Amino acid sequence: MAWNYSEKTKQLFLDAVQGKPGTHLGEVAEPDGVGEHGSIACGDALRFTFRCERHPTDPTKDVITEARYLTFGCTSAIAASEALCAIIEGSKFTPIEALKIKNEDIVRFLDGLPEQKIHCSVMGAEALTAAVFDWAKQRGVDLRALGVDILPEEKEHGRLVCKCFGLTEPYLKRKIKELGVRTIAGLTAATKAGGACGSCHHEPGGLQDLLNEVWGTRASIPPAPARAVAVAPSGLVQDVDVSRVAPRRNADVISPFQLMKKIEKTFDGYVRPMLQKDGGDVELVDIKDRTVYVRMAGACASCVGANATIKLLVERALKERVDEQIRVIAV
Repeated sequence: MAWNYSEKTKQLFLDAVQGKPGTHLGEVAEPDGVGEHGSIACGDALRFTFRCERHPTDPTKDVITEARYLTFGCTSAIAASEALCAIIEGSKFTPIEALKIKNEDIVRFLDGLPEQKIHCSVMGAEALTAAVFDWAKQRGVDLRALGVDILPEEKEHGRLVCKCFGLTEPYLKRKIKELGVRTIAGLTAATKAGGACGSCHHEPGGLQDLLNEVWGTRASIPPAPARAVAVAPSGLVQDVDVSRVAPRRNADVISPFQLMKKIEKTFDGYVRPMLQKDGGDVELVDIKDRTVYVRMAGACASCVGANATIKLLVERALKERVDEQIRVIAV
């Protein structure tokens, strides 16, 4: 299926992947705060870094002057990350003030997100939280003494509920309360919990039990927060964080048959499954020497970011996993 993204979401995404001035895709050198959220193995991940103008005597008055991100995710993940950086830089927040940014603020900045993509805005807010905790450690700021408890330990010390995405009981309970999530489907949309194998949906101590425990089986359930959905049609593109792909040495000399088999293996074992997660696909049309001809399919066939998908996912995967001289051309 094709996702309905707002015009602002699409523009932010396209500007970012094209590296236009004023965008934030990248990483701050020698950052004052570093935070990560998500799972590379399961599809979405974000690394958020920021730099501060340091106050000479009071670190709580540091001001964030630069914010950057590296993301492994879709159109909405990239656009949501752009929104997060723009909000922070434009507001000249201190790190502690930046904690006030919630995923709803990111969705609002984007003029809405499809409900199934809300987790992308949550991912940015969580990476920001982790980065602020890192800043506090570096600057010797006692957040709890300031009445700020961002629960940095909940991932490490909580009971693991969703094994596919590494999500713990304390984290999921917090997001259920913060977002007013009422159903398993809503929790999956917001956090991706249970979005892979699904075994944690109804097992003892699983997602349904957590929802019952938070709200009570007889308690009145608060209304779900409003979800703005844009109407402009678009599709999906999968971006890859180049910093997280191990550098590959020059390819060994292989026969044309071996090259073809390696390309097919990468397509069937990595590229196509990544696109199929969100309704997209790609067909391998032909291979001539080290030029690979493809045809986008599914949601990717009508996607505004199809060309970026070919370069950022398909071609990059083949260069890193097969041969760095490979070129990919759409037909």
